[in-house]
Amino acid sequence: MYESILAPTDGSPTADLAADHALALAAAFDASVTALGVVDAEEAAGPFDAGGVDDDYLDRLETEAQRSVDSVAERTDGRVPVDAVVVDGDPTETIVDRAADHDLVVLGTHGRSTIDRVLTGSTSAGVVRESPAPVVTVRSDDGESGGGDESATGEGSMTGGDSPFGYDDVLVPTDGSAAAEAAVDHGLAVADAFDATVHAVHVVDVSAVAGGAGVAAGAGGAGAAGAGGDLLEPMIENGEEATERVAERARGEGLDAVTDVGEGSPGSMLVDYVDEEGIDFVTMGTHGHTGLDRVLLGSTTERLMRNVSVPVLSVRESEDDAAE
Repeated sequence: MYESILAPTDGSPTADLAADHALALAAAFDASVTALGVVDAEEAAGPFDAGGVDDDYLDRLETEAQRSVDSVAERTDGRVPVDAVVVDGDPTETIVDRAADHDLVVLGTHGRSTIDRVLTGSTSAGVVRESPAPVVTVRSDDGESGGGDESATGEGSMTGGDSPFGYDDVLVPTDGSAAAEAAVDHGLAVADAFDATVHAVHVVDVSAVAGGAGVAAGAGGAGAAGAGGDLLEPMIENGEEATERVAERARGEGLDAVTDVGEGSPGSMLVDYVDEEGIDFVTMGTHGHTGLDRVLLGSTTERLMRNVSVPVLSVRESEDDAAE
């Protein structure tokens, strides 16, 4: 599924952690990695561009960027082909443009420059929203890198099994929609590559049920008292059917799979599920540009990106699927 992975980096610990995940995925899928450093001369000049950027300062920025991308290649022990690239330009535009030539983008969400302003409308938000390729975001609270003494593709690496960085449990939330199905494909591929258990989960949004019940009650008066239950039951059944379809696909591919259907706030419940079940990797479907605009303004995927410390893969529904 993945032959070429783009790993933007600024050399920060979290960017290094994201690069480790990129290398792990590349090793598992026999893919190559492009480590990308972007030097933003306009941002370095400041908001008023007072005289532009000193050439010596720009040289230092480019040297730091080169050091950052070279460090990614150095951690592979030669087991993953890595192309180290440094370019000048706007980070978001550059990453999105380069993503068109790759199957996957993996980036950190607490970097110094490239991924600095987490999901608030700058680089990471723009990349997730605009990238033509699926995007994995990697968040770190403490800024610790996954590198260190063990290379990302050496012994004890993230290439699968029981390694410290392995993906043993992959969460695949689903509602049966085309957007969710696109994410299922990626989730099962990752689970297969790492021999992981698939967790097919659906959360019935009780706020939507309550809203629907309120409308029904307003129209039907006291006779609509059971509207909430009437709405909830088919939603639970739909969730059970959707999760079981995912589980059947996983089992058909020789993977272990479990299902769960809950009721509550999808974002909160999925964050809790990640913590309680020891999830290592999450795949989420998003509904095209419109859906991603909504995602970045507070929906389920955005909440997961902000609140879990495991990789979250966002897969955008294709325009063809969205039109159906």
